[in-house]
Amino acid sequence: MKVLVSGKIKGTVLKSQDAINFLGTVDKKTGIISDKNHSLYEKSIKDTILVFPSGVGSSVGAYTIYSIKSNDTAPLAMICTKADLTVATGCALANIPLVVISEEEFSSISNGMKLTLDTDSTPQIQYQ
Repeated sequence: MKVLVSGKIKGTVLKSQDAINFLGTVDKKTGIISDKNHSLYEKSIKDTILVFPSGVGSSVGAYTIYSIKSNDTAPLAMICTKADLTVATGCALANIPLVVISEEEFSSISNGMKLTLDTDSTPQIQYQ
Protein backbone atom coordinates (compact mmCIF):
# COMPACT_ATOMS: atom_id res chain seq x y z
CA MET A 1 0.00 0.00 0.00
CA LYS A 2 1.27 3.44 -0.93
CA VAL A 3 -0.06 6.43 1.01
CA LEU A 4 -0.58 9.59 -1.06
CA VAL A 5 -2.79 11.52 1.40
CA SER A 6 -2.73 10.37 5.00
CA GLY A 7 -5.61 9.96 7.42
CA LYS A 8 -7.52 7.58 9.66
CA ILE A 9 -11.14 6.70 8.93
CA LYS A 10 -13.73 3.95 9.32
CA GLY A 11 -16.47 3.41 6.81
CA THR A 12 -18.33 1.32 4.28
CA VAL A 13 -16.92 0.53 0.85
CA LEU A 14 -18.54 1.72 -2.36
CA LYS A 15 -16.62 -0.16 -5.04
CA SER A 16 -16.51 0.36 -8.78
CA GLN A 17 -14.80 -1.77 -11.40
CA ASP A 18 -14.89 1.30 -13.67
CA ALA A 19 -12.49 4.22 -13.69
CA ILE A 20 -14.04 7.50 -12.52
CA ASN A 21 -14.00 10.80 -14.37
CA PHE A 22 -14.80 13.16 -11.51
CA LEU A 23 -15.54 16.10 -13.80
CA GLY A 24 -18.06 14.28 -15.98
CA THR A 25 -19.37 11.58 -13.65
CA VAL A 26 -19.91 13.05 -10.18
CA ASP A 27 -22.51 15.71 -9.36
CA LYS A 28 -20.57 18.30 -7.29
CA LYS A 29 -23.58 19.32 -5.20
CA THR A 30 -24.92 15.87 -4.32
CA GLY A 31 -22.00 13.47 -4.69
CA ILE A 32 -24.18 11.21 -6.82
CA ILE A 33 -22.77 9.46 -9.89
CA SER A 34 -24.67 11.06 -12.77
CA ASP A 35 -23.20 9.19 -15.76
CA LYS A 36 -25.78 6.65 -17.01
CA ASN A 37 -22.98 4.50 -18.45
CA HIS A 38 -21.11 4.15 -15.14
CA SER A 39 -21.57 1.08 -12.91
CA LEU A 40 -22.26 3.35 -9.90
CA TYR A 41 -24.97 5.36 -11.69
CA GLU A 42 -27.30 7.06 -9.17
CA LYS A 43 -25.18 5.94 -6.17
CA SER A 44 -23.87 8.50 -3.71
CA ILE A 45 -20.16 8.59 -2.90
CA LYS A 46 -20.82 10.75 0.18
CA ASP A 47 -19.38 9.31 3.41
CA THR A 48 -18.14 6.12 1.74
CA ILE A 49 -14.72 4.63 1.23
CA LEU A 50 -14.62 4.91 -2.54
CA VAL A 51 -12.69 2.02 -4.09
CA PHE A 52 -12.02 2.18 -7.84
CA PRO A 53 -9.28 1.25 -10.29
CA SER A 54 -8.23 4.76 -11.36
CA GLY A 55 -9.31 8.22 -12.30
CA VAL A 56 -9.63 9.47 -15.86
CA GLY A 57 -10.20 12.87 -17.37
CA SER A 58 -8.84 16.35 -17.26
CA SER A 59 -7.08 18.18 -14.47
CA VAL A 60 -10.30 20.07 -13.75
CA GLY A 61 -11.48 16.86 -12.05
CA ALA A 62 -9.20 17.78 -9.13
CA TYR A 63 -11.33 20.86 -8.52
CA THR A 64 -14.44 18.67 -8.69
CA ILE A 65 -13.01 16.56 -5.87
CA TYR A 66 -12.30 19.75 -3.92
CA SER A 67 -15.87 20.95 -4.64
CA ILE A 68 -17.51 17.77 -3.39
CA LYS A 69 -15.49 18.09 -0.18
CA SER A 70 -16.56 21.75 0.17
CA ASN A 71 -20.19 20.72 -0.42
CA ASP A 72 -19.92 17.95 2.20
CA THR A 73 -20.70 15.26 -0.39
CA ALA A 74 -17.24 13.67 -0.62
CA PRO A 75 -16.14 10.17 0.26
CA LEU A 76 -14.34 9.65 3.58
CA ALA A 77 -11.37 8.20 1.69
CA MET A 78 -10.37 6.88 -1.72
CA ILE A 79 -8.56 3.65 -2.52
CA CYS A 80 -7.40 2.86 -6.04
CA THR A 81 -4.91 0.73 -7.95
CA LYS A 82 -3.55 3.66 -9.95
CA ALA A 83 -3.76 7.25 -8.75
CA ASP A 84 -3.56 9.63 -11.67
CA LEU A 85 -2.53 13.24 -11.17
CA THR A 86 -6.16 14.43 -11.08
CA VAL A 87 -7.19 12.15 -8.21
CA ALA A 88 -3.97 12.69 -6.26
CA THR A 89 -4.16 16.48 -6.60
CA GLY A 90 -7.88 16.59 -5.77
CA CYS A 91 -7.48 14.46 -2.66
CA ALA A 92 -4.49 16.52 -1.52
CA LEU A 93 -6.42 19.80 -2.01
CA ALA A 94 -9.49 18.41 -0.22
CA ASN A 95 -7.54 16.50 2.45
CA ILE A 96 -9.26 13.22 1.57
CA PRO A 97 -7.14 10.19 2.52
CA LEU A 98 -5.89 8.41 -0.60
CA VAL A 99 -4.01 5.13 -0.87
CA VAL A 100 -2.88 3.04 -3.81
CA ILE A 101 -3.17 -0.73 -3.49
CA SER A 102 -2.24 -3.76 -5.60
CA GLU A 103 -4.63 -5.50 -7.97
CA GLU A 104 -4.70 -8.42 -5.53
CA GLU A 105 -5.74 -6.18 -2.63
CA PHE A 106 -8.32 -4.49 -4.90
CA SER A 107 -9.84 -7.90 -5.68
CA SER A 108 -10.16 -8.71 -1.98
CA ILE A 109 -12.32 -5.65 -1.25
CA SER A 110 -16.07 -6.02 -1.74
CA ASN A 111 -18.85 -3.48 -2.07
CA GLY A 112 -20.52 -2.90 1.31
CA MET A 113 -17.51 -4.15 3.29
CA LYS A 114 -16.61 -2.25 6.47
CA LEU A 115 -13.01 -1.00 6.57
CA THR A 116 -10.69 0.94 8.80
CA LEU A 117 -7.96 2.84 6.99
CA ASP A 118 -5.10 4.07 9.15
CA THR A 119 -2.10 5.70 7.50
CA ASP A 120 -0.81 7.49 10.60
CA SER A 121 1.04 4.60 12.20
CA THR A 122 1.95 1.55 10.13
CA PRO A 123 -0.17 2.06 6.99
CA GLN A 124 -2.87 -0.59 6.92
CA ILE A 125 -6.38 -1.45 5.88
CA GLN A 126 -8.32 -3.49 8.44
CA TYR A 127 -11.29 -5.52 7.29
CA GLN A 128 -14.17 -5.64 9.76
